[in-house]
Amino acid sequence: MILNRRTLMGTGAAGLALGVLAPGAARAQAGSLTIAYNVNLPSWDPTVGPSAVNPTIQGIYQSVFDQYIAQAPNLDFEPGLITEWGWTGGNSGIRMVVREGVTWHNGDPFTAEDVVWSLERAGDPDTGNPIQFVWSKVGNYRINGNVITADVLEFEPTLFKWMGFLTGYVLPKNYHERVGAAGFEAAPVGTGPYMVERFERNAFLRLRANPNYWGGVPEFETVTLKFVTDASSRVAEIESGASDITLEIPYEEFDRLTARPGLAGTTTPVSDIGMIFLNDVEPMTDPNVRRAMAHAIDKELIVERLLEGYGVPIDTLQTPQYAAFDPSISVPYDPRRAAELLAASGYGPDNPVRFTIQTTRGFKPKDYEMILAIVGLWRRVGIEAEVEVYEIAKHFELRAADQLAPAAFYNWGNSVGDPATSTGFAMFGPSPHSVWDGQEMIDMIGPLWGEADEAARIEGYKAVDRRIAEDALVIPLIQYVQPIVHRADLAVTPHVSGALHPHRVRNAG
Repeated sequence: MILNRRTLMGTGAAGLALGVLAPGAARAQAGSLTIAYNVNLPSWDPTVGPSAVNPTIQGIYQSVFDQYIAQAPNLDFEPGLITEWGWTGGNSGIRMVVREGVTWHNGDPFTAEDVVWSLERAGDPDTGNPIQFVWSKVGNYRINGNVITADVLEFEPTLFKWMGFLTGYVLPKNYHERVGAAGFEAAPVGTGPYMVERFERNAFLRLRANPNYWGGVPEFETVTLKFVTDASSRVAEIESGASDITLEIPYEEFDRLTARPGLAGTTTPVSDIGMIFLNDVEPMTDPNVRRAMAHAIDKELIVERLLEGYGVPIDTLQTPQYAAFDPSISVPYDPRRAAELLAASGYGPDNPVRFTIQTTRGFKPKDYEMILAIVGLWRRVGIEAEVEVYEIAKHFELRAADQLAPAAFYNWGNSVGDPATSTGFAMFGPSPHSVWDGQEMIDMIGPLWGEADEAARIEGYKAVDRRIAEDALVIPLIQYVQPIVHRADLAVTPHVSGALHPHRVRNAG
């Protein structure tokens, strides 16, 4: 093997840490799969802390842990560790049937007690679950064999959706209590299709197939995820043969690579929205500045020129696949109107409004370049934005502390398509995921959390979305199309959530 500069760039730190995984090695080992992943894994507990609500690492969690309720690649709900679920007594209770014959990775039997313990732990404010206020709305659990019943303490219309969404994972009661949080972080145990064999933080994760997986043994005995946060390095990974699969690369690179013999790919519209958070600090407290920012962005041009046509411009926090999508809500590109709004507040090209905008770089295709283009469009009308680059983990840290810059680019995932998990959590001030604390949004969204009339709840969120667009409280940009490149002899099933599932990868033919 000859090591040269390109080889070293392609393997990156993760490849050097693995040692044996030099270019071509992924194909040399029978039954193995290597993936150049676009994010690091900060923590192994999928139910606590900022990592738990990071949509981009859910595919890793779902490889090791199972959720109460699963989602098919098209986002349809299907049985997970819970095989039946529903409301009882006019929404005063719930009933769930627990899957039988499942074992934890350490050989312990999976039981209904694990489910109840996980739900009660999620609802305990002391455990640090970011969605605790959802899980705490059910209590007084009762177990009869593999049937669980409980009382609804406060009606939460999205409860069962959350069981297939962020933090909706079942953890092993006995093992976790025996080893504690630190022990679990060092040696995580789940019921999922893969078991953790080795984990080097910021470098790689090696998984081994669970031979007893209730959903069927995965096709590949070992899967190695290299954490390659730089997009150009992920391109080099797949081009050199150091990795078998990669994702979230620039679209022009996707087109170039998939035209090569031996490589193939998929581009799938996913449930993710590229958006700009606006923090309620100066100068974003000026509605003229916010509205001008929104009208000055030519989303169609960005999709056409920067994203090679891969993307759908949007003006609300709902994609067409979401339950509350309203196609009549529109914020048109209108630079003249943007200049007029700025002038009304005393700003213009000769006296620009100034602020910082934060963005990731290489986390999503053309994320940094897209923000640069937007900053250029803003400059034309009298907005000077200084770009600050951060890692996605830093975004979660700053957002949880309400310390984001006045503007911050983010990729919002909502694989259940419910407006509560997009508009609700992003714009409701008391939510740990919101940095906009305006009272109007609190008053409009607050009553919708427990609205039992589903039609009224959806219409209520449509009204909230319209008000958000009118006042430019957040700036939605595009619905993402996810690029995945892989060896042509592999069959990769994309997931509309954007999660890449190694257990859904097969040998083609």
